[in-house]
Amino acid sequence: MTDVPAAERNVTGESITLDGVVKRYRGQDKPAVQRLDLEIPAGQIVAFVGPSGCGKTTTLKMINRLIEPSEGRILIGGRDVTKENPDKLRQSIGYVIQSGGLFPHWTVAKNIGAIPRVLGWDKQRIAERTEYLLELVGLDPRTFADRLPKDMSGGQQQRVGVARALAADPPVLLMDEPFGAVDPITRVRLQDSLIAIQHELGKTIVIVTHDFEEATKLGDKVLILSEGGKVEQYATPEEILASPATPFVEEFVGSGATLRHLTLSRVRDVEHSEVITARVGEPSREVIARAKSAGHTWVVVVDEHGKPRSWPTLDELGSKPEVSDYLDKRLPVVALTSTLNDALDSMLSASQGGVLVTDGRGSVVGALTIASVMEVIRGQLADARADEHNDSYASHAGETPS
Repeated sequence: MTDVPAAERNVTGESITLDGVVKRYRGQDKPAVQRLDLEIPAGQIVAFVGPSGCGKTTTLKMINRLIEPSEGRILIGGRDVTKENPDKLRQSIGYVIQSGGLFPHWTVAKNIGAIPRVLGWDKQRIAERTEYLLELVGLDPRTFADRLPKDMSGGQQQRVGVARALAADPPVLLMDEPFGAVDPITRVRLQDSLIAIQHELGKTIVIVTHDFEEATKLGDKVLILSEGGKVEQYATPEEILASPATPFVEEFVGSGATLRHLTLSRVRDVEHSEVITARVGEPSREVIARAKSAGHTWVVVVDEHGKPRSWPTLDELGSKPEVSDYLDKRLPVVALTSTLNDALDSMLSASQGGVLVTDGRGSVVGALTIASVMEVIRGQLADARADEHNDSYASHAGETPS
C-alpha cells in the first residue's frame, strides 16, 4: 500500500478505466465477467481477489488484451486501447506471471533486455537499465546478470521477472498470482520489495491474488469479485474490514477479521529497538566493547550495503578474534513496510523472540520483539471487545422490556 501522499510521490503510472467490460465465451450461458465498470487511479496498487471462477485473471488479461473483451472499452491514460494494435499495447505494459516466465536458455541480463531490444534501444541504454533494475529488485548485477534462471532460487527468478516487466519503463504493471509459487518467508520479502519499488517508481499496478491477506497488504484498494465477475466491493482494505458491503464479502473476509487488522498495521508504526552493527573482519574486542557500552548482549553483522548477515551474541563474537563472515540463511528479517502479521510469522518460523527490521533497500534499521507485537494484538483485541460491547448495548437499548 502506498502511504506517501500523492503530491510527494513520483507517479509514472497511468489511470485504467474499464467501461462496461463484458467477457462471454462461446457455448457458455453466463458471461465469465459481467458488465464491469472500474476506475483505477494512476500510481496506485489495486488487488483483484475472489474465489476460483470469479473472473479476476480474465479481467486482468483483458487489460493487455491477452483476452479480448466481448463488449465495452478499456482506457489507459484516457486512450481507448481496445482500438490499438495488441502486440504494441503489450510492449507498453509490464506483465508478471507466477513462475517468473523467464526464457530458460537466456541469461538474466538478456531476459531483462528482451522488450527494450524489440523497441530498438541501444546496447548501452539496455545495460544501464538492466543494472538499475537488478539493484532495484535487490539483486547484485555483478553476481546475477550472467546467470541462467536454473541457477537461481524461485524468489530470485521472480525478482528477475519483475525487473523484466519494468524494463521498458511501462506505466502499467499487471501481476497474475506473482508470489504464489514461493515459500511463505520469500513471499513476504517479495511483497515488501514490490511495495518499496512502488514507492520509488509510482506505477499503476494491478495484481491478482487468491489470498485476501496479500490483497490487503499490497492494495491501496481491493476489488472483491464473486462468480461471473460480479463486483461485491471495491474499497480500501480498511473500509472492507470495517464495513463489508455484502454477506459474500463478510464471509470471504472471515471470522478472523479482528486479527486481520494486523495486516493493516505496519512494522514502521511500532516502536522498534536500536541495534549495534558490525562489519566482517572488525576486531571482535572493539565490537564487544561498543555493544556493552550501549547495554546490548548481541550485535548485527552487516555487509557493505548495511544488509544483515547474522546476529551473534557477544559470547559468540568473543570466540574469534575478528567478526566472521558467517551468513545465517534463517535470519528473521522484515521490512518497515511489512505487516505485523509478517513479523509474527517470521519470528515463529525462526523460533526467535525478535526480528530484524530493514528499510526499502534492505539495510538494517532496528529490531522488533515479539512482546511489542503481542502488545499491539492485545490492544486490538481489547478495542474489538469494546466495539462488540457497544454494539450489543446499542441493540439492546432499542428493545422495550416485556
